[in-house]
Amino acid sequence: MIDITIRGAGIMGLTLAWHCLNLGASVRVIDPNGIANGASGGIVGALAPHVPENWNSKKQFQLESLVYSQKFWQSVDNVSGLHSGYRRTGRLQPLMDESSVALAKKRKEGAHELWQNLATWEIIDNSEDWKLTSPTGLWIFDTLSAIIHPRLACLSLAKALKKNGCEFLLEGKNQGKVIWATGIHDLRRISKKLEKNFGSGVKGQAALFKLTKPQSVQLFAETLHFIPHFDGTLAVGSTSESSFDQEDTNDDNLQALMVKASKILPELDGKDPIYTWANIRPRARSRAPILGHHPLFPSEFIMNGGFKIGLGMAPRMGKIFADFLLLNKDRIPAEFLPSASL
Repeated sequence: MIDITIRGAGIMGLTLAWHCLNLGASVRVIDPNGIANGASGGIVGALAPHVPENWNSKKQFQLESLVYSQKFWQSVDNVSGLHSGYRRTGRLQPLMDESSVALAKKRKEGAHELWQNLATWEIIDNSEDWKLTSPTGLWIFDTLSAIIHPRLACLSLAKALKKNGCEFLLEGKNQGKVIWATGIHDLRRISKKLEKNFGSGVKGQAALFKLTKPQSVQLFAETLHFIPHFDGTLAVGSTSESSFDQEDTNDDNLQALMVKASKILPELDGKDPIYTWANIRPRARSRAPILGHHPLFPSEFIMNGGFKIGLGMAPRMGKIFADFLLLNKDRIPAEFLPSASL
């Protein structure tokens, strides 16, 4: 008999399955598209914090999630024998003008107070091994940011789950408690049925290059992430497109991204990507993740709405949701409840 049926084999469903298994439950994951074939199968994987100001429970949860992720992914990779690509690298960001320098100094004070000595927000005068310049000669460097390879991380997690007895199916019946973790598909279904906006999708596109860069630090410049992966590739992305005609094809927006990236990092000029990615990231109307009873099926549950922060939040979300489902411990933030998006 199956205790937990999870619909969806992306990062949300897989992390929930991990924690449910660790609590002794029998778990079945069902996804007709296989593992990480939606938004979770990306190539960028920038696990970056919100800025340390205007603090709220969502930012606090994200802080705790980013700190928790290191232990989580080490445990997963130890079981799977694969590499998720997780590394807590920190992140560089150029300060473009004097107003941004003043704001960065204010945020440094905020980080000292709000990040509880778990990480630092610093202003430095060099770009580490990237050997780039900023207009002010100054850079932000935070020690909280990390990177991961989204698709490889999901594959590592899936292998670890299979080793621990989790059942994976393309099709199958629901048994036990049922959790829907199907991203944009469920947000659209709910919105259509309720005839109101419960959530929507934002298209993202990114490019992967064969280019070995310093693996100690990631770079964030002019809204683009430059992520040096452990395998000698460099991921660049991503776009955020609320209006789009096609969900899974690359277009002029990706070309514009690559032109912009080559201006920031000249080594990319004229270099063709070895892989490009495009997909739809699920964003709840509340812009917070969603955990709780499903709006359409009150006896079932939903885990959704990761958008850009899902990879960083999912490990801890999975933990508190597993505790809720199996131990009756309710630690779900009010902002994460489905009612916040209704």
